[in-house]
Amino acid sequence: MIKLGKFSEVELRDVWANEATDFTQWLAKPENIQEINEAVGLDIDPETIQTEVPVGNYRCDILATDSLNGRKVLIENQLESSDHDHLGKIITYASGLQASVIVWIVKEANPEHASAIEWLNDHSDGTISFFLLEAHLYRIGDSEPALRLEKIEEPNDFELSVKESNDSPLNDVQKSRIEFWSLLNETLEQGKQFHVRKATPDHWYDFSVGSSQYHLSMELINKDGYLRVSAWIPNNKDLYDAFKSHQSEIESMVGVPLIWDRIDYGKGARISYQISGLDLGNKNCYQGLIDKGLSILVKMKPAFRKFEI
Repeated sequence: MIKLGKFSEVELRDVWANEATDFTQWLAKPENIQEINEAVGLDIDPETIQTEVPVGNYRCDILATDSLNGRKVLIENQLESSDHDHLGKIITYASGLQASVIVWIVKEANPEHASAIEWLNDHSDGTISFFLLEAHLYRIGDSEPALRLEKIEEPNDFELSVKESNDSPLNDVQKSRIEFWSLLNETLEQGKQFHVRKATPDHWYDFSVGSSQYHLSMELINKDGYLRVSAWIPNNKDLYDAFKSHQSEIESMVGVPLIWDRIDYGKGARISYQISGLDLGNKNCYQGLIDKGLSILVKMKPAFRKFEI
């Protein structure tokens, strides 16, 4: 007989004791901001993420940019129920920072605040969008807690407006990413190490390894000046632990020491290597970085395949 685990909710403050130093900093990590992307339908550029951004005498939790359309995204979070103070803050911050998308994350949304967000969306001209999300942590048995963001309020026409805004001109960074990935595709077509995919303005490029449990990736971390190549495991800590138990063998096969990040309290896990020297404004660095990145990825593929579970 199949034994099922017990599903239970975890208190937010059992994981994040402090909003500013714990929850905000955790949420601002590129691998964790994806939780908001999936919940709301954004594509936040991780290179644009800022925390504790000054607005007069106050500071907003997170400010970033949606790579789909260049709109500023303001994120304000609470480990408690929604209140009048934070409702006023998100409006003040949005005005001061000229944000177009406002995401308010709370432990529990009070009805009067949900109604206020609904009213703001109904009376907006479509250029400003407000989201109210509830944050919940769940675990099964003794598993690690997983975050779920539940939409309480959202603009009625947000998905349509996103599609329409995709036709807007690309900025310089997005154009440079397309050039980088186009050069990568030319290199792949010569070597045939991996399948070619369309060059996009995204900061990442994924490579299939024939498994639904993980994939390889190349990321442009232009803000910090490096190219990251990695194995990304979106939702399988057991697989990460299996790889970790063979760390010495895997690193020996790849030929370099790797960065092992289990990303506790998040769904995903990453095993990566960073190659310094990235400057999207200097196209002369592109080919060298591509060659170095591919040389690592080509070795990663059989190394991780060998120890799959």
